[in-house]
Amino acid sequence: MAQPHELTMLEQARAIRDGELSPVELAQHYLTRIDRLNDAVGAYLTVTPERALDDARRAERRLAAGGELPPLLGVPVPVKDLTPVSGLRFTAGSAVFADQVATTSTRLGELLQEAGTVLLGKTNTPEFGLPAYTESRVGPPARTPYDLTRGAGGSSGGAAAAVAAGLAAAAQGSDGGGSIRIPASCCGIVGLKPSRGRVSPAPLGDVSGLGVAGPLARTVRDTAALLDVMSAHIPGDPAPLAPPRRPFLDWCDALDRAPRRLRIARWAQPDVPGVTVDPRILDAYEKTSVLLAELGHEVLDVPQPLAPGDRDAFTPVWAVLAALPPVPAEREAELMPMTRWLRAQGQAASGLDYARALMAMQSIGRKFATAVETYDAVLTPTLAQLPQPVGALRDDADPAADFAAQIAFTPFTGPWNISGLPALSLPLGWSESGLPIGMMLGAAHGAEGPLLALAAQVEAAAPWRGRGVVEFGTDGTACSG
Repeated sequence: MAQPHELTMLEQARAIRDGELSPVELAQHYLTRIDRLNDAVGAYLTVTPERALDDARRAERRLAAGGELPPLLGVPVPVKDLTPVSGLRFTAGSAVFADQVATTSTRLGELLQEAGTVLLGKTNTPEFGLPAYTESRVGPPARTPYDLTRGAGGSSGGAAAAVAAGLAAAAQGSDGGGSIRIPASCCGIVGLKPSRGRVSPAPLGDVSGLGVAGPLARTVRDTAALLDVMSAHIPGDPAPLAPPRRPFLDWCDALDRAPRRLRIARWAQPDVPGVTVDPRILDAYEKTSVLLAELGHEVLDVPQPLAPGDRDAFTPVWAVLAALPPVPAEREAELMPMTRWLRAQGQAASGLDYARALMAMQSIGRKFATAVETYDAVLTPTLAQLPQPVGALRDDADPAADFAAQIAFTPFTGPWNISGLPALSLPLGWSESGLPIGMMLGAAHGAEGPLLALAAQVEAAAPWRGRGVVEFGTDGTACSG
């Protein structure tokens, strides 16, 4: 019989409704695993056992009362520590805020609560979510469970590590330059960056449009179901999307019933000069292309739509975002070197500088979106390199080199944030040593439904479910996947 953590999020929800699994027992099961394994994988910055058991008991009372039940009643779903939850520790990945307690919650957190989820804790993130790795001074590095010497990526590294290691069935993340898809690729799970406007940032601001919250899970169906819960907008949201014609979960069956021949563009040439893609990733890319063709789709080679230098407008915008957190001047020295480097650039930018950078970025976003929206979907690798050893990208002595190394690691993810289009990473390859390799599928703005339908078709043809949870020995060492 499967262990509770081996069930998918939707299987857990069904087992709870059918009386086969107790929400309290499920929460206790996860808390025990977190206590045993979190030091190894660095998934959680804060564990909230009292909150989790309170939520689970509340779920049991809802079950006993009967009536209409929320979709994820009793299912544990952690929240990334860039998302405040009132009354809980909120570090934003920074030692400067190690003791901060949030006094407000986001609408997203409220939606997860209304869906009946149980909050196990806050997942690990780097300082202010800035790097493509999850290493900070407030907690241990987040590591991919497939090789504990290598990082989980960032900035939703803790969320991805939690899902892959069986410390949560699914998790909330956020993505401003690849921060959901990068760790999903590193940890061998599914990660979706929704369209701009799909998930409300309320009550927080969204000055750039780069970042959006989204789901990480082991299956496409779980990803779609969690997106259903997250997808709501609040009056006054910038660029809100109307609710989908039907729930995203329903889209996952669409291509199973009547597969439609899609036109899928592909490219694997980065727009960043001097960046090369690992041959093992290119091999997975070619195999994925063959799979899509075997499923009846037309796969077309197209040129990289961006020219060298097009994305340069991203950096000054990112720097201004880095400068926004209200760090007391006397505590700036406690920040990570790369954070300080970015904040110095952001603080030096004038209002006109920022407005011009936003205008330039919007122009590049239109260029990218125009190329994408000619097709039903786009295929690229998620990353240019395999998961990197902990510390390999980080360079405290030379933050500029650190930033350049991150871009070389993740050249394919950022344009989807610049343009605001949806994209997801699927675990469709494995290196000879067992490291996961993600492939990225993207689509037109607002097209999460057809994108998830295609992803579900790919998953059915090349299932990765057996790779979904890494098992550990009694000493906390990964022993199988």
